[in-house]
Amino acid sequence: MSAYIIFIRESTLDATELHRYAELVPGTLAGHDVKVLAAYGTQQALEGEAGEGSVIVEFPSMEAASAWYNSPAYGAARVHRFNGAVYRAILVQGV
Repeated sequence: MSAYIIFIRESTLDATELHRYAELVPGTLAGHDVKVLAAYGTQQALEGEAGEGSVIVEFPSMEAASAWYNSPAYGAARVHRFNGAVYRAILVQGV
């Protein structure tokens, strides 16, 4: 069953760190069955705060999503996201 990771950037702390993260992330996707469904496009808050931007990525399963998120390659990139902004990241199983 498909699974999705939703990243919501709440606020930017360091634009240089976010830029480095953006440079590194594409390389972390190699070898993973992943599809980027949305990435920082126009958004409209229907309820609550919208945040600065959102990303939605699709994986074939919860296990595949966790394997990417916990991979050494993404772990090295993720440090720059943590230093660059306050995010929420949610893993949700599809129906």
